[in-house]
Amino acid sequence: MKRYYEKYSGKFEIIGIDCNDPVDKWKAAVAAYDMPWKHVYNPKGTRLTADYGIQGYPTKIIIDPKGRIEKIVIGEDPAFYKYLDELFQ
Repeated sequence: MKRYYEKYSGKFEIIGIDCNDPVDKWKAAVAAYDMPWKHVYNPKGTRLTADYGIQGYPTKIIIDPKGRIEKIVIGEDPAFYKYLDELFQ
């Protein structure tokens, strides 16, 4: 993700949402992996994962400029990065 975030800087934004880890573990992971995008803590008991239909981690959701969901990818799949290349070429 970092490589693609840099590759297409200014063309898209990533928002990392915690997957119900304790806050200290979440902050440590963000720092350890040096993820330069925005991050949101998702404490247990919220409806975020249900509202967006999250079924596994990581889940990547591409939302177009009009707010429509264009693509959802669950897990690590090279097809996601190919999709980004096609989208931004």
